[in-house]
Amino acid sequence: MSEATAIVRTRVPARRLQRAEKILHKLGLTPSEAVNMLLAQIELRKGLPFEVTAQVGPVLSPEDQATAWTEALGAY
Repeated sequence: MSEATAIVRTRVPARRLQRAEKILHKLGLTPSEAVNMLLAQIELRKGLPFEVTAQVGPVLSPEDQATAWTEALGAY
């Protein structure tokens, strides 16, 4: 027997949705499937699957970012 479904409505900027839909299409997902995946992760983790903070991180120059990536991940 399949589980009952519910409809979720939300307002997002139209351009954001369009950009996200292009990316999701490349991944073979619909926005509905992506939201369902997000909700499943919230359920599993008992929280958001990413950090939410008001603290602003450092802004690095492209050169400093490249150095940080190389130090963290090794040369490629």
